[in-house]
Amino acid sequence: MGDETTGGSDAALAAAGVELVDAVVAAVPSWIERSVRHLVTAWSGAVAPAVADQAREAGIAAAAEVGASLRQLLSADVDQQWTNPMSIIRRAVPHAAAVLERAGVGAVERSVGDEADFPDDVYGLMPRTFADVDPSLHELGIRWGAVKARAHLDRHRPSGR
Repeated sequence: MGDETTGGSDAALAAAGVELVDAVVAAVPSWIERSVRHLVTAWSGAVAPAVADQAREAGIAAAAEVGASLRQLLSADVDQQWTNPMSIIRRAVPHAAAVLERAGVGAVERSVGDEADFPDDVYGLMPRTFADVDPSLHELGIRWGAVKARAHLDRHRPSGR
């Protein structure tokens, strides 16, 4: 296995990472806004303009925070990536939760599994998959994972295999 193969898979991983980050940053604001609007509407019947503004601002702030952390993670060497993209994307949830709390929205009923996996997510917003944030992220997330696996294999597979 030569450096050419490893270099090619490293470059492919970097490109897939950039594509995923850009798509996540584009999707997070509308996901936060949709989530807030959905729960506020279910709770009180309507979304006040001030709450809508707060949701929009929270989405922009969440995208900036998540985007910076994702860029740092996905630009790191394959052996230095300390977590996965979903764990970083989940950091956007408190932005929406803060708006919901200020709007007086109460906690939602969640499954036992959700309560165990995400005890602090009282609004049930925590995404389990890329598609939970936006369907357009599903394929990009799968592609990034496959490219990362390939880069890891190319680097660590014993010669001749």
